[in-house]
Amino acid sequence: MIEEMQLRVTPRVASSNDAITHYIASERQLAQNRIAGVRVLKRSIDARHRNVWVSLKVRVYIDKPMTDEHLVPPIDYHPVSGNRQAIVVGAGPGGLFAALRLIELGVKPIVVERGKNVVDRRVDVALVSREGIVDPDSNYCFGEGGAGAYSDGKLYTRSKKRGSVERILGIFVQHGASDDILVDAHPHIGSDRLPVIIERIRGTILACGGEVHFQMRVTGLLMENNKVVGVTCADGTEFRGPVILATGHSARDVYEMLHAQNIALEAKGLAMGVRLEHPQKIIDAIQYHNPGGRGDYLPAAEYSFVTQVDGRGVYSFCMCPGGVVVPAASAPGQLVVNGMSPSHRNTYWANSGMVVEMHPEDLPNEFSQYGVLAMMRYQESLEQTCFDQAGRCQIAGAQRMLDFVEGKPSRLIPPSSYTAGLHTSRLDQWLPPFIGERLRKAFRTFGRQAKGFLTNEAIVIGVETRTSSPVRIPRDQERLHHIAVEGLYPCGEGAGYAGGIVSAAIDGERCAEALTQSLENK
Repeated sequence: MIEEMQLRVTPRVASSNDAITHYIASERQLAQNRIAGVRVLKRSIDARHRNVWVSLKVRVYIDKPMTDEHLVPPIDYHPVSGNRQAIVVGAGPGGLFAALRLIELGVKPIVVERGKNVVDRRVDVALVSREGIVDPDSNYCFGEGGAGAYSDGKLYTRSKKRGSVERILGIFVQHGASDDILVDAHPHIGSDRLPVIIERIRGTILACGGEVHFQMRVTGLLMENNKVVGVTCADGTEFRGPVILATGHSARDVYEMLHAQNIALEAKGLAMGVRLEHPQKIIDAIQYHNPGGRGDYLPAAEYSFVTQVDGRGVYSFCMCPGGVVVPAASAPGQLVVNGMSPSHRNTYWANSGMVVEMHPEDLPNEFSQYGVLAMMRYQESLEQTCFDQAGRCQIAGAQRMLDFVEGKPSRLIPPSSYTAGLHTSRLDQWLPPFIGERLRKAFRTFGRQAKGFLTNEAIVIGVETRTSSPVRIPRDQERLHHIAVEGLYPCGEGAGYAGGIVSAAIDGERCAEALTQSLENK
């Protein structure tokens, strides 16, 4: 007999299949040897109350051998060399999953990526921290795998109406990710494991006859009769076919290129602020209601905060338990920080973006001259200010959290995960008042909601500006191509239609389907 059960158990019971089996046998008054195996289907932690529980959905094999089955069936990818082709600009999650879906649908993908492959990219990522050198084509934001490859690999998303999250996770598992991502309520691969999976996805694309071209920066769209028919690259190379544009939210030169070619763009809201870093033990104690922390069976705790301050949302973003803060500039002359976690989430620190919602109408008047690119220019100016505050390098400005709230200088900064280095800085003074004053009020609110959260053991690090795209590339919401130009499929975060790895991957698949449908209609 195979039976599915819903369980609510202690963290110790949930920690192993043997403990779960023993619990079920005891609860059901079964001889333990009658249970051939237990497969966990879903797992989530309930830490809302004093006692922490783990909710499990399990499949139990009673008096029946446990079968070796896939939680999500793998996909068969067939050769497409010689087939009709499409251009995919960008090898982040939107682009890679668009390419895989094109293969499924019988279209040959030609992936064009400005950065290096995910292995060679490591050297450039390391140089940013060690020497403050930023390669504008290969960094934390650009290169195979996109921003997610070396900045965490979180797979949690609320974008479940646009496509199958389970399908996306299944493709990751098919390419080497742990089955745990199909089970956990907040799935996470980790920045240490994601690069290998990305390499395997590239291997699937190449094995099926697709192409992947690195260090090939797209500088223009090829147009014929008001229709996009391909792209041209910095070295003069041209690739022809309908174009899925999946360049990520930091490719400012792409927005400038589109604007110069009279491709319609729309102004869009954004959130900006700081990275907030605590010792992980403080977050564990708060979230698990235990001064002793998480104990032996619970993972590093996460948090989520949101409030309204003076008519704008202030919230935590991209929370990284057991993580590190990293320099994420995508060009020289910028200083911007991000967060990531390794797969085991086992560092001393926890961090998150703490950001303030901004609308185009909130920008200072001097930015109105930039039109639809005004928010992008404001991003740039804030990152330049942070860079200048640091003495023109990647050493980031930091202030103790309580000092920031109370408007006091910090004489010393505690140890941090940020390897490029920190210097004491009056973020409370040089952050734009629209952002800084709202953050200070929000931190007081969060401190009241979670005793111990507002502390000088935590530090704020400036600045966090890359939460989403500063513009949207408008598209037909049914056929997904650009509303004014045929043959162009704006995709993922860079186009303003996604917010993370999974939602970008879903959007990439949708764009591939729309493109394929347009080919079949001709």
